[in-house]
Amino acid sequence: MFKKILVANRGEIAVRVIRTAKEMGIATVAVYSELDREALHVRLADEAYALGGQTAAESYLNTDAILNALTLSGADALHPGYGFYSENTDFARAIGEIGVTFIGPPPEAIEVMGDKISSRIAATKAGVEGVPGTVEVIKSPDEVIAFGEEFGWPVAIKAAYGGGGRGMRVVNSPQEAAQALESAQREAEKAFGRSESYIERYLTWPRHIEMQIFCDNFGNAIWLGERDCSCQRRHQKLIEESPAPNFDDSVRQRMGEAAIKVARACGYRNAGTVEFLFQDGEFYFLEMNTRLQVEHPVTEAITSLDLVELQIRIAAGEPLGITQDQIKRSGHAIEIRINAEDPSGGKFLPSPGTITKFTAPNGFATRLDAGYIQGDTVSQFYDNLVGKVIVWGKDRESARRRMVRALDEIQIEGILTTIPAQQILLEKADFINATHSTKWVEGVEELKSLKVARPTSTDDQGNEVVARDVTAEVNGKRINVRLYLPEIATSVASAPLAPGRKGAASPRSRSHAHGATGGSGKISVPMQGTIVKVSVNVGDKVDAGDTVCILEAMKMENAILADKAGEVTEIKVKPGDTVGTGDIVVVIS
Repeated sequence: MFKKILVANRGEIAVRVIRTAKEMGIATVAVYSELDREALHVRLADEAYALGGQTAAESYLNTDAILNALTLSGADALHPGYGFYSENTDFARAIGEIGVTFIGPPPEAIEVMGDKISSRIAATKAGVEGVPGTVEVIKSPDEVIAFGEEFGWPVAIKAAYGGGGRGMRVVNSPQEAAQALESAQREAEKAFGRSESYIERYLTWPRHIEMQIFCDNFGNAIWLGERDCSCQRRHQKLIEESPAPNFDDSVRQRMGEAAIKVARACGYRNAGTVEFLFQDGEFYFLEMNTRLQVEHPVTEAITSLDLVELQIRIAAGEPLGITQDQIKRSGHAIEIRINAEDPSGGKFLPSPGTITKFTAPNGFATRLDAGYIQGDTVSQFYDNLVGKVIVWGKDRESARRRMVRALDEIQIEGILTTIPAQQILLEKADFINATHSTKWVEGVEELKSLKVARPTSTDDQGNEVVARDVTAEVNGKRINVRLYLPEIATSVASAPLAPGRKGAASPRSRSHAHGATGGSGKISVPMQGTIVKVSVNVGDKVDAGDTVCILEAMKMENAILADKAGEVTEIKVKPGDTVGTGDIVVVIS
């Protein structure tokens, strides 16, 4: 067994791995960026090493810095968590070359399955068919248009390297192809260091069902059960559960067997998840995630198995120690992801800041996996996952009711979270009856009218202002402060990036923005972030609702929209600039 494990990640997954390692009697090593110096995973680890930098590229994606931390700490194994380097072949090889065990699959399996194109080819050879799509890297928007004309619209552009919905764009018409491809490639490059993309047919009302598998070094392979992850926004999951509701056991058995075929086809070892789309009684191979999944706790809840412990033991050379017929699944588990986002209007805009209050839910069969505690700051530079609530019940309805109760108990202040939206979704008949799909959330009317209130006050002139937590530097010292700034009409000022003319937001957002004839023309940003693209030039004529620039915050791209028609007279930012809440980026007169 390993003596010391370095966890090359941050947030709740780093905390999760550290806790299991400690229970196994293994020393733990954390790594951290400048912004994570006092983070929870750093405080829990036995020792910690600075990576330097603030952004992910400067810190958690800095191979040399992580290799140096391995050398200094003397760790004999590395757990990559999920995201960052967890599915990076070159990184896995670099770890092995210095004699450190990578707790995950062999680099060759990551290479085959981490590339979504080669994984489709491998799955097909194993007899597991996928959704109709291409097996070549997209070279131009013309290829997207040709595919859409042949298979029908909409189509999906997807990152060949990576997962979690990053680098994915849905294209509804030929006019959207060029911008959607550019946006998908840009996001994929930032998230995974690779911009290659491919195309798939976009199913009309599918469910997203994935199968958890484990393989050891002795040829043993098992599937533990499926998870239904259909409740999504922007192709990222809000609610996950196991077992999948309204899912025939014969289909479950066939899907489990198909998942094992895919794993064996690439010589897989350790934990992996084979993802499928399920529609009209048929399932299609989607991709394989060669890592632990965010939603792994629901599988733990119904199987009573610690999946991180299984990962560590397999990596240390131990056999699985359990056969397929020994796996017992009991009851029903549901997980909700707590993301630092403002769900008002169904927009789910990033909401970084300092957590001023964090009261956890409690009670029977209720679990909280969090990477933050009260007083911690959720930075704009990283993924916005704050934590996860997991509950178990004897059946799905009892688990759903337990989750409703748990979300009523939890209290988080200082940032806005997705919880108000999840409370609505859990009570919807479509969710209760399991008739929802991956496209369901965007059509829930209650989310479109949802307004999550921020603490408000008034300035000296009696104008209403809103409290916003920001990070500032005073004489070189980093401090967190609360500022009271004029409320920004985010429905006009910004919107989640979607394909359209001039990089505009969705037709609904554009229509609403056109009504904003009283805009000031001083276009400001509603949150901290980094400018990744300026879409206009001085002298350009714009309409209300046109995109003037694109802001990236918490790994999400947001289109900053013009609040009135006119001429661009001043541009105050350029790509790469970091901006704060309320900063003016473009002036229109």
